[in-house]
Amino acid sequence: MSHPTEADELIALPATDGSTAALRNLYLVRFGFAVIWAGLLAGSASTLNPLSVTLLVVYPLFDLAAAVYDFRSSGVARRSVPLYVNMALSLLTAIGLAVAVGSGIPDALRVWGAWAITAGVVQLIVAIQRYRLGGQWAMILSGGISVLAGSSFIAMASGAKASLVSLSGYATLGGIFFLISAIRLHRNAARADR
Repeated sequence: MSHPTEADELIALPATDGSTAALRNLYLVRFGFAVIWAGLLAGSASTLNPLSVTLLVVYPLFDLAAAVYDFRSSGVARRSVPLYVNMALSLLTAIGLAVAVGSGIPDALRVWGAWAITAGVVQLIVAIQRYRLGGQWAMILSGGISVLAGSSFIAMASGAKASLVSLSGYATLGGIFFLISAIRLHRNAARADR
């Protein structure tokens, strides 16, 4: 007879409120947004043009809206400081990108890279806090990758061929991690209902 591991017990624990369903739905919306955004940016990323500039600014604003929704739906029992930090970072990034695009792609990459690093750290913290909900290992991995990717964007900005194309891959990978977490949360909820 096998004994459940600690990881199995953590994954099987459902949330005590309706926040798991809201979080799952948020993750699904974030997946869809990231994939569509990445496709649009990939088609316009060779230069800073009205579409690519709009997309650059819209992404952190969407992240801000998602953090606000997350905060409102997660309940008062959840730790909210990282979500406040995420909201502030997203707003500052949108403003920073709106300014940086006037100087060119390298400065936009530097702002995006700094955001990816700091937002990745915040995502790690939030995912660790939510680990008992299940499905958070993908968010933990995503946060770590975001820190590494942000560093590469900053390094890329100093290169001769700075490009926005890599942001499409970054957004797509992040979207896939949101989808994986949404699926895991759904499976955990289904197990809890049995």
